[in-house]
Amino acid sequence: MSARHRGGEVVGRVDDLAPVEAGAVLFLRMWGSSDAAQEARDMRLMREVDAGSRALETLERICTLCAQHGRRPLMRHSLGCNCLGADENFFAQMIGAAADGVREDAMMLATLIVRPDFAPALAALSEEFGLALKTMSGPVTTGDRVLH
Repeated sequence: MSARHRGGEVVGRVDDLAPVEAGAVLFLRMWGSSDAAQEARDMRLMREVDAGSRALETLERICTLCAQHGRRPLMRHSLGCNCLGADENFFAQMIGAAADGVREDAMMLATLIVRPDFAPALAALSEEFGLALKTMSGPVTTGDRVLH
């Protein structure tokens, strides 16, 4: 597989992700999609006006940062695809780690996506976006999870 397509390699399923991580993948895909998807994303984000408008602005900043200073373009699967690509997984895990306050992990993952000198900015934006997604997804119940 060429390096050009490596980031699109399937590593899992979106359905297996936690709500914040799945939301991060969904919004990343919507950001790169058509105008109709842009409108759908805007409406969904606006469900909670304060969190939604902040999330929308932060997502725009994250994606612009990734596009301008990325190590390479992020590979994305189509909007309705349940496959989880490698780049999408890194993105989702970065957002999730940042939202959970695990800043070192978020920073490490950010260095895989953008140039190292822009990783701190991406990690900080990831925390802001992840917290907005947490707010929008509502309370999450905890319990035992079977991973395998």
